[in-house]
Parts: sequence; structure tokens; C-alpha cells
Amino acid sequence: MSATTEIITLGGGCFWCLEAVYEQVEGVSAVESGYSNGHVERPSYEQVCTGNTGHAEVVRVSYDPKVISLREILEIFFVIHDPTTLNRQGNDVGTQYRSGIYVEKPEQEQVAREVLAEVNAHHGGKAVTELKPLANYSRAEAYHQHYFANNPGQGYCAFVVAPKVEKFKKTFAARVRKGA
Repeated sequence: MSATTEIITLGGGCFWCLEAVYEQVEGVSAVESGYSNGHVERPSYEQVCTGNTGHAEVVRVSYDPKVISLREILEIFFVIHDPTTLNRQGNDVGTQYRSGIYVEKPEQEQVAREVLAEVNAHHGGKAVTELKPLANYSRAEAYHQHYFANNPGQGYCAFVVAPKVEKFKKTFAARVRKGA
């Protein structure tokens, strides 16, 4: 990672969806799927899926702020998931699928608060996205990393992830990584 790399951790439903989009964003150097803000140390996917660990499925997005701003990262985030459904994205239901922005610096919190206020105003006060300090993060199992890229024909990928990737490409065409 270079000296200019920043990291933000986001939860917006299944981490496969967010990861697939952010891997195609110009200025993003890495995306890692994981779990955060729960009470169990290094939980397994199976444990997180029970909803009993308190964790959210998240992605840690590493990006170059000279190429793309945190505001733009968050604008993409709010287009590719529904911030108004509590503990749910489509058919994925449970606290692990909650909408969340998990910050590591006061500057991140300030930008996130501004963007979240705009999103909340746009949705008539119905945004349920939590904004909290990042806590108890752990990397998801290896098979979850680059899941869409490695499994594009898998049912969930074809019918849930792929449409989100296409929505990103259409809505943010200027932000699509060259060659993606």
C-alpha cells in the first residue's frame, strides 16, 4: 500500500455484491471481504450466518484519494444497496446484512455523516445505515475473496451480483476501471 492509500469498511448486504462492484472502481487498489463490529473474535462464515455473532458482512475498500474521494466511494455505496431496509438486502435477511459505514478516522466520520444526511433526506428520513467506528474486523475465508470474479455463473452471482455490477457501470461509467 502506498502512502496515499486510505481504507473504508462498508456493509451493504452480502459482501460478494459490494466486492464485485468496488473491484471495478477506478482508484480502488484492493477489496477484501470480511466481518466487523461483532462480539466474537475471528468468527467463521457459518457463525456469522447464524446472526448470533453481531458481525456485519463487510468489505474493506483500499483506495487512492488522489484518484477517487471518500465521498465518491460512498455515493457508489448508496446506489448499489438499499439503505432503507433494516438488516436486509433483497432476500438476504439478518443482522449480518445490515447497512453500515465503519470508520477509522474522524475525517472519515465527517464525510460519512454529510453523505448519510444527504441520503437520508433523499429517502425521506428512512435511511437505516449505521455509522460506527470499525471494531473487531477479521478477513473472511479465502473462498469469499474475489467471489464474483471466480464464480460469475453461480446462481446468486448471475441473478443478484451481476445486476448490481451493471447498475454501477451504467450509473458511474466515468468511475469504471479501464479494462473492467
